[in-house]
Amino acid sequence: MKPGLTLPTGDEDKGLGAGKSGYGAFLICSLDRSPFMVHTNIGYFRNQNKSGERENLWYASLASDYAVNDALTAVANICLETNPDPETDTPPAFLLGGLIYSVNDTIDIDGGVKFGLNKYEADYSFLAGMTLAY
Repeated sequence: MKPGLTLPTGDEDKGLGAGKSGYGAFLICSLDRSPFMVHTNIGYFRNQNKSGERENLWYASLASDYAVNDALTAVANICLETNPDPETDTPPAFLLGGLIYSVNDTIDIDGGVKFGLNKYEADYSFLAGMTLAY
């Protein structure tokens, strides 16, 4: 279980924040069948706001990763979530694929491509990141 809290620290009159606190929780489960893993992620967020967006937002994803070798892992994720726009009931959905390269025990470098599965997600996005673990 991963709880979350959002505090109104921005200036909503300038478009910097929703002007209200929000809260939520995610339930994350993983199945390890090394070198293959499967992860599920289901969550809820209370999107209290002054901009007319939906307030009850749900999120669900299914992901997997495959350890190609000690340094390289292939990853994939498919997700859909509640559209905050109250004018539509179609949830944004995407598919993501990528690679994680472990430089050593504390540094991972990753990259991937995210593909929108409907018009409520960007057609594609390129992603990159680095993780430092101590």
